[in-house]
Amino acid sequence: MTRRIIVVTAVHAPSAHFLPDAYKSLRDQELPEGWEWHWLVQEDGEGDQVAPHVPRDERVTFRQGRRGGPGVARTIALAHADGEYVKVLDADDRLAPGVLARDLAALETDRSIGWATSRVLDLLPDGSTAGFPGDPGPGPIERGEVLDFWRANGFRASVHPATLFVRRDLLVALGGWMALPASEDTGLLLALNSVARGWFSAEVGLHYRKWEGQVTGQAAHVDAAERDARMAVVEARARSLGSFQWRYPVGPTD
Repeated sequence: MTRRIIVVTAVHAPSAHFLPDAYKSLRDQELPEGWEWHWLVQEDGEGDQVAPHVPRDERVTFRQGRRGGPGVARTIALAHADGEYVKVLDADDRLAPGVLARDLAALETDRSIGWATSRVLDLLPDGSTAGFPGDPGPGPIERGEVLDFWRANGFRASVHPATLFVRRDLLVALGGWMALPASEDTGLLLALNSVARGWFSAEVGLHYRKWEGQVTGQAAHVDAAERDARMAVVEARARSLGSFQWRYPVGPTD
């Protein structure tokens, strides 16, 4: 029986032309025997500018829906996520070779690990890449570590939420991505870190594209009042989950 990894991508018109690059990076992934991927591309909106850029492949499913932001698009895509694991791939990013197999190995080897992340390189407009210091050591990430680092370092997480690979049941139990205009992926990452151990791979897992149209580069993203509100609710959710003492996995790990 074939087992499945669901790759979820939220897309809107300005980033749609990057989809072929994302698809190539996904198509080049190699998985262990008995595993396959399925790509759910969910448009944040219902226009006619995204569909022409979606690759024609039986492993790719494209849907549209009412506009609500990338977190809403990803979460509604979960209705069709019929695999054991979910991998995030933003429309303008590219997976690095081998990342799906590495993520899968980490979670298949240890049932106490609920999610995985990996090293990121910025993909610059000229095609070059750039890394940045501060990655944690490779291996397990204990509960609360990312949250504590985030709070102590100006709301910057120690691992990148755009690289997230997560057990589907855990993702659904937490309600998917947060209903925020931005930082919805950070909110999910910190919630996951409150309830489950994670994993960090020091091998590059993602090329994170930098371009003038990306949402995180817009002025609204750094509006002080909104940013403070986002950070407050993100932290409150994570702290509350931690205080409730709910843990994943619920049962024995052996």
